[in-house]
Amino acid sequence: MSNAKQFITIFLALGMLTLGGCATPSRLAAVPQESYLQATVPGMADVRYFIDSDTESFVRDGLESFHREQDHLKRIGHTGPLPPVSFLAISGGGDNGAFGAGLLVGWTEAGDRPEFKAVTGISTGALIAPFAYLGPDYDPQLKEVYTTIKPADIFEPRGILAALTDDGMADNAPLWRLVRKHVDQSMLDAIAREHAKGRLLLVATTNLDALQPVVWNVGAIAENGHPKALDLIHSILIASASIPGAFPPVMIDVDVNGKPHQEMHVDGGATAQVFVYPPSVNVKELTRKLGAERERKLYVIRNARLDPEWASVERQTINIAGRSISSLIQDTRYW
Repeated sequence: MSNAKQFITIFLALGMLTLGGCATPSRLAAVPQESYLQATVPGMADVRYFIDSDTESFVRDGLESFHREQDHLKRIGHTGPLPPVSFLAISGGGDNGAFGAGLLVGWTEAGDRPEFKAVTGISTGALIAPFAYLGPDYDPQLKEVYTTIKPADIFEPRGILAALTDDGMADNAPLWRLVRKHVDQSMLDAIAREHAKGRLLLVATTNLDALQPVVWNVGAIAENGHPKALDLIHSILIASASIPGAFPPVMIDVDVNGKPHQEMHVDGGATAQVFVYPPSVNVKELTRKLGAERERKLYVIRNARLDPEWASVERQTINIAGRSISSLIQDTRYW
């Protein structure tokens, strides 16, 4: 037997022994392919949509936010034309999210940072989005999260056999603790109050079972008042930043026709790096019909280089995998 064949035989044998002694993580049944659009989070209907297949729900949320804004403007005594609004979209980019955090803090210090009508976030942008949405009062927490943490505050490496026996090469339990520390009940209540004024906070994940991007209305979840609303928001933020293979996916419990299932959600950057609204939605036409013409500005924070960064990649699995993840983060697709 050649050395190569001996190596392959030993590797497979070790793999079989390892798999025989260690159970891989379990899950509830995935939502059947024909039913994924009917799946709902128990007690929290209408808080998300599969954006490639359900633009009507996205439009519905936009219309409802406009009506809430009208009510708010009446309450505070606003008269005349609609005030100008600003929108913010925050991209993925891994630890490059420090750029976006620093930009927002510096924007506050410059004195001309607007209040955003809507904030959207993907991946590391999803982690930034709640702080950006709530405004300068949350700059100290945002600065702390992106300037004082170390890799150990994000993940704990697993052994090499995790590739065969687990659902990610690293355990992101430290990131869960970090998110739970900063995204607490007081933040949830603040998000709900802003949502009631007609503002939107949207975060995208990727449903890995359906290979579909999912947009979550975080404000609607906060306003829902469900006992598990805060837990769901934690799950969404972690899922949106969970690079497939590197970190464990997030399992989200859903119901389909009264039967429990689980969806597997991972990094929103697996399907797009930044989003505003679906290209199929004619915003100009909608605003004309509503009589909602106004000045609008869109700001996009891109947490990565716009041009590819060249590197000579060594022929080692870990280096190839790491470079591939960098390519995922660098991907400039958007919608």
